[in-house]
Amino acid sequence: MKNEKMSKISVIGTGYVGLVTGACLSEFGHRVICLDINQKKIEDLRNGIIPIYEPGLDDVVAKNYQSGRLEFTTDYKTAVCTSDVIFIAVGTPPQDDGSADLEYVLSAAREIAENMDSYKVIVDKSTVPVGTGQLVKRTVREVLEKRNVTINFDVVSNPEFLREGAAVNDFMHPERIVVGSESTKSEEVMREVYRVLYLNNHPFVFTNIETAEIIKYASNAFLATKITFINEISRLCEAAGGDVQQVSKAMGLDKRIGKFFLHAGPGYGGSCFPKDTKALVHIGKQYGLDMSVVNSVIFANHAQKLLMVDKIIAKMGELRNKKIAILGLAFKPGTDDMREAPSITIIQELYKRGAKITVFDPVAMENAKLYAFSGMDIQFAENEYSAVDEAQALVLLTEWNQFRSLDMGLLKEKMKDRYFFDFRNIYDRKELEEQGFIYDGVGK
Repeated sequence: MKNEKMSKISVIGTGYVGLVTGACLSEFGHRVICLDINQKKIEDLRNGIIPIYEPGLDDVVAKNYQSGRLEFTTDYKTAVCTSDVIFIAVGTPPQDDGSADLEYVLSAAREIAENMDSYKVIVDKSTVPVGTGQLVKRTVREVLEKRNVTINFDVVSNPEFLREGAAVNDFMHPERIVVGSESTKSEEVMREVYRVLYLNNHPFVFTNIETAEIIKYASNAFLATKITFINEISRLCEAAGGDVQQVSKAMGLDKRIGKFFLHAGPGYGGSCFPKDTKALVHIGKQYGLDMSVVNSVIFANHAQKLLMVDKIIAKMGELRNKKIAILGLAFKPGTDDMREAPSITIIQELYKRGAKITVFDPVAMENAKLYAFSGMDIQFAENEYSAVDEAQALVLLTEWNQFRSLDMGLLKEKMKDRYFFDFRNIYDRKELEEQGFIYDGVGK
């Protein structure tokens, strides 16, 4: 299918993955319709209001919306009938047993089937468990049978590998594009969708649907395992007198291991790693397999968050009525996402022990007020220095750039006591101790 014959691409869902996918595909020159059932969200997008914090995304959306390549709608019929390729990019939230909830995926599949009138390529972009592609296929066929129509279609798995805070760049310059398909025709269509990347020699992996679905979960689980492994080594370093940062550096020089995701800290969080590791364990159970390594990662990551609280108590003793300033709430810099962030567990545990909590984050304050700490008596500071005013301790949980060069003189002037818990290992212990701080990091 040549580009000039492709009328439009539709993307169902305007959350993190859907909006980035739609905006970037329109940047590639395609005409894209982004669909969402939330009328307010669509109206906001038409008015240039982006529902998520993602550097550079607002510019890409504005540019392509003004050019007419990017549209926003709540109308399934328009989106489906005028498109040859339809991406499903809706949420797959975890259920109580850890499995991915496919309600929104299957609802989108049914809506596509109700409205389609010609051959479509239906692309699973959402992170979904193995077998979902076949389930989507069956769902579409059942609806078409009820309509008493015969329309050809293909289902493709095209998992996303977007890092929050760098999603636009990741989409434009991917390390790989994974396409799971069952027909030559759908494979050709996907080559055309990603023609810009194909011509620029970005690596493509063409495989069957099931393999593509597993690749996504396997990738995230492995990265979560690397983080958890180095956090476990950090505990050994503390017990034996080692320095985890030097261990990480030496390990990372081995090309077989690599330097990325070997930074010790308070544990991983976000919308992907916690959800995907739990889902992978559940998938294993469905096939009679014990995913023991991944299960251990989940347990150890939670323990790492609690360990940070233990470290604070070990230094400060009784926490009741002691003021603790928290710098950084988002699970990582470059995003306002607080889902499963270490800050939530750590702050809740400190709060239970009677500590008075003041927090500051450059972009995640609204999410913290509305969702993470609703109902808790927590103070929200205007900046990092007002947060530490009269505080006994500072706890650094997210490595935002503005926290990397704090004015130590001003901190000493404002703080009541000088406990400095650097849980991202940004600062040098010796330098801070020379300035009178009682320092504690992770694994050193």
